[in-house]
Amino acid sequence: MHALGRFAAAAVSVAALFGGLVATAPAASALPAACAKDDTFPVPLAEKTTTNVNLRRNPGVGSTSLGLLTKGTKFSGRCLHYKGGTNWEYGKVLSGANSGKWGWVDWRYLRD
Repeated sequence: MHALGRFAAAAVSVAALFGGLVATAPAASALPAACAKDDTFPVPLAEKTTTNVNLRRNPGVGSTSLGLLTKGTKFSGRCLHYKGGTNWEYGKVLSGANSGKWGWVDWRYLRD
């Protein structure tokens, strides 16, 4: 019985470890399709907005605004997409009123 208990404990540990790895690994499908065909960053970029700028649902000025990012808002960029003569960066808002939201920002208004 003692051996069975050790086996069960090992099985639970392996399952928990595997589950933890799966839960923390970023899924390729987590990024929008526009990222897959353009420039995806190997690591997220830590940036800030240089002025007030809209966070957009999709790349492009005609896309729905998800909120206004004020100057100095922290943004974690994940990829670029070129549309309408402008590079758009997709990422997650890390500070401010829209913290936690994902969306697109005009690349010209971001800096490292």
